[in-house]
Amino acid sequence: MFEFSSELKMLTMNLDIVQSIAFTTIVLIIGSFIKERVNIFKKYCIPAPVVGGFSFAIIAFILRQNNIVAISFDTTLQNILMTAFFTTVGFTASFKVLKKGGSAVIKFLIVAVLLVLSQNFLGVISAKIIGVNPLLGLIAGSVSMTGGHGASGAFGPLIEANGLEGALSIAMACATFGLVAGSIIGGPLANKLIEKFNLRPEEYEKSNYEELAEVSLEDDGTCCEISKKLSESNLVNASMQIIIAMGLGTIVSNIFSEIGITMPGYIGAMIVSAIMRNISDIKEIWTISESEVSSIGSICLSLFLSMAMCSLKLWELVDLAIPIITLLSLQTILMAIFAYFVTFRIMGRDYKSAVLSAGHCGFGMGATPNGIANMESVTNKYGPSPSAFFILPLVGALFIEFFNSAVITTFINLL
Repeated sequence: MFEFSSELKMLTMNLDIVQSIAFTTIVLIIGSFIKERVNIFKKYCIPAPVVGGFSFAIIAFILRQNNIVAISFDTTLQNILMTAFFTTVGFTASFKVLKKGGSAVIKFLIVAVLLVLSQNFLGVISAKIIGVNPLLGLIAGSVSMTGGHGASGAFGPLIEANGLEGALSIAMACATFGLVAGSIIGGPLANKLIEKFNLRPEEYEKSNYEELAEVSLEDDGTCCEISKKLSESNLVNASMQIIIAMGLGTIVSNIFSEIGITMPGYIGAMIVSAIMRNISDIKEIWTISESEVSSIGSICLSLFLSMAMCSLKLWELVDLAIPIITLLSLQTILMAIFAYFVTFRIMGRDYKSAVLSAGHCGFGMGATPNGIANMESVTNKYGPSPSAFFILPLVGALFIEFFNSAVITTFINLL
């Protein structure tokens, strides 16, 4: 477990697979404890794994820089947890639900995908202009912005394998910046739109939204669960469905690899689980236990993020500080301009559209709960917009991860 490294001239602590998951679980618990007691973390919806994991990463950085001890984790389970989580994301990609949400949901999904493309084009082009690796621009694009910490943890190692040293640490740092920046710009932007165009809450028929299940967002902002009690039998069924999709997904991923397409290992599992979900919707051959699938996904994501954050190598960020700040500043400007001129106009130029613009700033630079928090701050001042609170969670929590992953994978292969 402990050994002296002559290269680093310090004590090295190597944790095995069991010790690693136990350690990162403790860090997750500490993160939850800190988040509940520090208001700024609650205000900006910073996930508990990020609070605990990033705090530990800072401590580990200080210990290493002072030649005291270097801590190394066995990250075997990290990849398994990541694949399991994104498999559950695939199970939420129901085109039946998307169609049931109506044209506004489909329209907002298109807007969200346009932002993903804009973030990546801006990131890659800006990186080339300032003379850094275009992959750094991709990380500062939809990987860490729309993708948040989940996509950052998933694509970081892949981008690192493609030649960008410290990609995971950079992605996590960018995602944390995005959470804060998106929360700051959303409210003022909506306020300006509402006052400029003299917008007021629209009349609505509550019955239009009652037939759809109530969505409950988790801290990570990427998964949701239908409001009903979990059952043991459904948990067993959900677990088996996830495991089967993961297994079949490896075959799909291998096929893509054989034909020369580079992608994260979880993409195959996500594709298979999406196919399984839509077959279930159409043929009703088997039942997808949505609450149980989402609960398992939430657990996997929390543990995966905690382990990924604990494994951050912050010392790799020092030399790239100025380029990263430049790229993130450009992404913040893009988000504000996009929400003002694109989201607001495409979604109808009405009060709902202004509220959605604030929400888009939140989840377009971080996570869906940030978007919800932005919208709540607007509606608390000007009045309710139930349609906005219906549209954004469906897109932000159910569909955008699927489309974002496809776009990022395409960009990686093009670069």
